[in-house]
Amino acid sequence: MSTQRAFAGASLAAVAALFAGLLATGSLFDRAAVAAENKDAKASDPAAIASIEAVKARAAVGDYTRAKWDPIHFKPAIDHAKDEACLVCHKEINNAKPRDVSPAGVKAVDTMAWYQTLDTYAGKQQDFHWRHIQSPFAKSVMNLSCNFCHQGNDPREESPHMTASDGKGAIVTSWRDGAPPFTLRKMVNPTETCLRCHGNYPAEIMGLSGSWAETREGLESPETPNGCLSCHAEQFRTNRHKVTYLKNEEIEKLAQKSSDVCFGCHGGRQWYRISYKYPRHPWPGMPTETPDWAQGRPTESDARFLPPAK
Repeated sequence: MSTQRAFAGASLAAVAALFAGLLATGSLFDRAAVAAENKDAKASDPAAIASIEAVKARAAVGDYTRAKWDPIHFKPAIDHAKDEACLVCHKEINNAKPRDVSPAGVKAVDTMAWYQTLDTYAGKQQDFHWRHIQSPFAKSVMNLSCNFCHQGNDPREESPHMTASDGKGAIVTSWRDGAPPFTLRKMVNPTETCLRCHGNYPAEIMGLSGSWAETREGLESPETPNGCLSCHAEQFRTNRHKVTYLKNEEIEKLAQKSSDVCFGCHGGRQWYRISYKYPRHPWPGMPTETPDWAQGRPTESDARFLPPAK
């Protein structure tokens, strides 16, 4: 048996045993807890309830391979999956907490995370999912769901991991059957999710001389606390945020108080060197000529994020 197959078999057996054990102890999903969390799929949405019950029934089998290939991980089911269906097996994300001390020995209480530097965030460091879904600010301006970021988990999209090691810790550089033993599944497509709110601040295309930290002072005062609205109140991109994963009216309301509301998603929480290419929704007074940097950009948001027609 090859190293690849031995490792894969052992890993699968271990995960399957863990999966079955969690089911046996009730740790994997608690029907009462899931029902309590199921606030969106009430009797008014029988299709959603039926979908969640179907996921529970399939999860009760306790087979890792079947769970891996469950229909909810593929289109079209993933596009319509309720959070409650995802939480049947993944509710541990609601209980995750950041480390009190990093592997390097740095205490969380002695350092400040980048997201804590904006006035839209208050309190101690928190888990990734909590910040995006459960924090007070996230709840006030966003309407994120599991399938906004997680568009399935197709094992056929696995990619080779070229730095695998054998059981003794030595790096493996050649494979008996030509295939590396480890793979990394693409859980999230960052260019279509993370980049929307974690891209670079595009100062150059806005004609600004520097970063927002450098230019905001000249645009803000106690009477006008949000310098972004100097241009974006009436002149540019006034048709914005009208997508299902954002709460448009609340964003506009909070933006009257601080530019951090805008900057928080437009450069203030930057993870990438590039900016997201937002659609240019037509706005009143929009110039007829498209600037070079905006050539080829869509004029509508992704269809799956468009609010229902009124």
